Amino acid sequence: MLQIEGLTMRYPTGDLALDNVDLTVERGQVIALIGPSGAGKSTLIRCVNRLVEPTAGAIRLNGTDIVSMGRANLRRTRRRLGMIFQEYALVERLSVMENVLSGRLGYVGFWRSFLRHYPQSDIDEAFRLLERVGLDHMVDKRADALSGGQRQRVGIARALMQSPDILLVDEPTASLDPKTSRQIMRLITGLCRERGLGAIINIHDVPLAMQFVERIVGLRAGEIVYDGPPSGLDDQRLTDIYGEEDWSGTRARDGDEEGDDAQAQAQAQTDAARKVVSAVDLPEMKKVAAS
Repeated sequence: MLQIEGLTMRYPTGDLALDNVDLTVERGQVIALIGPSGAGKSTLIRCVNRLVEPTAGAIRLNGTDIVSMGRANLRRTRRRLGMIFQEYALVERLSVMENVLSGRLGYVGFWRSFLRHYPQSDIDEAFRLLERVGLDHMVDKRADALSGGQRQRVGIARALMQSPDILLVDEPTASLDPKTSRQIMRLITGLCRERGLGAIINIHDVPLAMQFVERIVGLRAGEIVYDGPPSGLDDQRLTDIYGEEDWSGTRARDGDEEGDDAQAQAQAQTDAARKVVSAVDLPEMKKVAAS
């Protein structure tokens, strides 16, 4: 369980990014974090893994306060915070398998990781995850030879290699086409159900969030202005979050089968989204794994 209480983040410039935010994510619960650019969505995720330091408040993972931790405890705790990045954060010249195994860097010793001598159990788990995300046929392919959707799948597998308690997902579909975006959201939410993982997904695509997630949290100017099911996102709620707009067509379409009219769905999602939102060495791998 993740508990956020009174979380406030004010930058040195004086800008208030988060204003007394309270949020609880139960085990196995997936929430979508929506809101306009600058609302504080990415800042909230970065506060949870302490990439930025909160000004005030508490963040508890399974009862342990992350905010008050020293560096050693924070390194250990970050192993339990799986991060999936918008820009993938892969080591480009390494293979798919090596990138996935980098998720274990927080668990193996320095020399074993430097020499890439991972335990057989880790290698077996990496193979299982790559099969689950549909990349078992690309184990030896370099990361820089992958498509955007394939890179995101590697990032998902790498995050799960950490054996996390919760996933922090920062705009996983921002660089993807509508069909691939659906596939990635289906994969993330499906894996969370299978593993009983909680997740916070920062996402700009409101129809996509409404289609795949049962709880949506809307931020505006650093404050939570909506917390509830997709069915509650009526025109007034969307206006509270984003401001005045014609919200017709924003509702997610029913049905989630690949046999649907994919072209029509993709166009509908794209039109709606436009209305909603205005190398590579071991130290680099460790930075990725610790993020």
